[in-house]
Amino acid sequence: MAKGNSPLEHEAAQSTTALGPLVGLAREDFVGAVALLLRETATDPRRTMKHMRGFSEDMVRIVTGKSDLAPDPKDKRFKDPAWQYNPFFRAGAQYYLAVQKGMKNWVEDLELDELERDRANFISQIIIDGLAPTNSLIGNPTAQKRLIDSGGLSLIKGLKNAYNDIAHNHGMVSMVDKRPFKLGENVATSKGAVVYRETMFELIQYAPTTEQVCAIPQLTIPPQINKMYINDLSPEKSVVKLQVDNGIQCFVISWKNPTKEEGIWGMDDYIAACLKAVDVVCEITGAAKVNVSAACSGGQTGAILASKMAAAGDNRLGALTYMVTVLHPKQNDIEAGSLMTANGLELAKRRAAKAGIVKGNDLARGFAWLRPNDLIWNYVINNYLMGDDPPAFDVLFWNADATNLSGTLMGDFLTLFETLAFTRKGEVEMAGHKIDLSKVTSDLFILGGTTDHITPWRACYRSTQLFGSKDVTFVLSQAGHMQAILNPPGNPKAKYYVSKKPGQPPADVDDWLKGTEEVPGSWWPMWMDWLQKRSGQKIAAAKSLGSKKHPAREAAPGLYVLEQA
Repeated sequence: MAKGNSPLEHEAAQSTTALGPLVGLAREDFVGAVALLLRETATDPRRTMKHMRGFSEDMVRIVTGKSDLAPDPKDKRFKDPAWQYNPFFRAGAQYYLAVQKGMKNWVEDLELDELERDRANFISQIIIDGLAPTNSLIGNPTAQKRLIDSGGLSLIKGLKNAYNDIAHNHGMVSMVDKRPFKLGENVATSKGAVVYRETMFELIQYAPTTEQVCAIPQLTIPPQINKMYINDLSPEKSVVKLQVDNGIQCFVISWKNPTKEEGIWGMDDYIAACLKAVDVVCEITGAAKVNVSAACSGGQTGAILASKMAAAGDNRLGALTYMVTVLHPKQNDIEAGSLMTANGLELAKRRAAKAGIVKGNDLARGFAWLRPNDLIWNYVINNYLMGDDPPAFDVLFWNADATNLSGTLMGDFLTLFETLAFTRKGEVEMAGHKIDLSKVTSDLFILGGTTDHITPWRACYRSTQLFGSKDVTFVLSQAGHMQAILNPPGNPKAKYYVSKKPGQPPADVDDWLKGTEEVPGSWWPMWMDWLQKRSGQKIAAAKSLGSKKHPAREAAPGLYVLEQA
């Protein structure tokens, strides 16, 4: 049910919603990109006629059976033998490929600068993906065979799935069958308890599974746009279980899903909450230091926390782990980055502030349309044309469990992106201090994923140059965004890359890559070894959770994860 072996599950798991500069895309940015294409079309009619002539020549070759256009063998949309042997479908595929070829040649011929060309390519690809014949019943031979073989039942089931999505999923095609999953029963099952709660967050302490534990505990700061139980999806791929089984005292923040009235929560409030969590962890464990782990936007929050504590002379911060976190973004890091404009970012901030929150479902919808092949058309074919249920996969269940984003916090994240705050020592003020990561000297463990298109690994690598730390380990996992983190031992294809020379990584990422070694298997054991060496001496594990001041309350995963957007 939750192993994620099908291509559909794998692709969607690689495209999970993640908070980043993409939340700053405004509809005007899309309109502007389309207008750019239309403007360039009108400026040179001769160029347009040239490409129309080339397209017409392709049409003639298709009609006369002389076209050699063929789908890429890796394009799974055209796997069915009918695309090769049935004249009708072969011609349909060739017509689509001719449109694709014509659009590509036309964009390449436009007089555009590099950024404009990226915008044109991105928008044109979205349009082309939508025109694929496989997206309709009449153009999809596999769906037609299913229709005949099922005696029409697949069409009835597909229509039912479409109705359910319109009525119960905000009109978006469902990526996951949520029915098999129950929080605390077969998802997020590690033993633990809420040991502190306030308006913004719950703090969950997980029960030790070893007789002795490391004296220095670890606090995990999850992203504000996703729920914390990604750290504990199932026993076989639980980061929580990994920690407690290796003697790490594990604490995880669970953010409250903000309402419209709570949209005033900004980064200063979230950092104050993190500091309170550190206070509680220290009180419960008696530790003088706390190690911190964070991922994606939680990593950005964790970086500001580290900067704030360093600025205040608060030396309770121990080792830091940042997973798939970009602190030094560049516009061309991601495909959709070319669409972003200064005006669009400002409009996005204003709209979020006016609305109070950015609804989780709206974020998910916008993100899906940036990757329509993976996150929309795949599911239109599976759910509606084939009449199948969407996959029951725990990562997709978690991803569909949307959370709202405070409008104020969104503005703060966009400010971090616009100003490159983490790269400018002491110039950008946020959370009551001027951000300066050069004052942070904690040992660092930084993770990237080779096929991560949300937080590309080369962008993650830039973080190695921002801190004042002398001991920095960068690990490159052979995986995408979520698989880079959820990377338990046992996968025969798993591998990672790490430098042969410990210490400060070089500024040039290619120099780092030349000095790496490929290690088979999961990076988890390496991380645990690294963390244990920085977690103090072994002490007897506590017999109960919490403390007299902060007693154990509800069982993990707590109450806040149950709140819906």
